Amino acid sequence: MPKPFPALPGFYYYFFLYLEPRLLQSLGFRAIRDTLPNNPAAQERILGASMMSLAFADATHIAASLLAAPKDIRFDVAQWNGMSHGNITFVVVLCLTRLAWFAGIGRTRYYWGQPDAKKTD
Repeated sequence: MPKPFPALPGFYYYFFLYLEPRLLQSLGFRAIRDTLPNNPAAQERILGASMMSLAFADATHIAASLLAAPKDIRFDVAQWNGMSHGNITFVVVLCLTRLAWFAGIGRTRYYWGQPDAKKTD
């Protein structure tokens, strides 16, 4: 009889933890595009608010994961296990992707980073 996999609940947790922002991006971001098809500046402003909160969540997640790691392996990437890479390495890639969006890499910017855009609060 095979033994149960003790880390399986943890993998389910992380699967759903990362699934929720992906659903937000695929469904919510498409709704923004469909609702404001002729106003890319408004689309970008709404999308930017969501991306800003996700980038902030990424940064705090990375910081908390590094602080929670044992001191002897905290910055020794070769000693990390798969869960550490999922919590830190993967989230760093996500955060860099969001920062590249704000920098306008690979896209045309309409609101973020435009000097002539009227930014009102």
